[in-house]
Amino acid sequence: MAFQPPYSPSLFRKRDNASGASVVAIDNKIEQAMDLVKNHLMYAVREEVEVLKEQIRELVEKNSQLERENTLLKTLASPEQLEKFQSRLIPEEPAPESPQVPEAPGGSAV
Repeated sequence: MAFQPPYSPSLFRKRDNASGASVVAIDNKIEQAMDLVKNHLMYAVREEVEVLKEQIRELVEKNSQLERENTLLKTLASPEQLEKFQSRLIPEEPAPESPQVPEAPGGSAV
């Protein structure tokens, strides 16, 4: 898709052929600059996509490895160990958000 300037170059050509040629030259330079920017952005995006694809491959591989390890550990664990582990996953009581300050004998905080 070619660059469409927000004005009609023919408006400028009617005044003077020399300035009209100048407007066409400017239009060409603008179009070249925009193409250069577009090409640079496309290259940068492609490069970033490749980096992200590699990260995804590494994460999928790591996930598979951890799943295999988890399965192995489950098969090697005794029922008692599994029960103890499951009980640790379910918190009994939420921990207090701030530490409790012990009260002084008179009933005021120290």
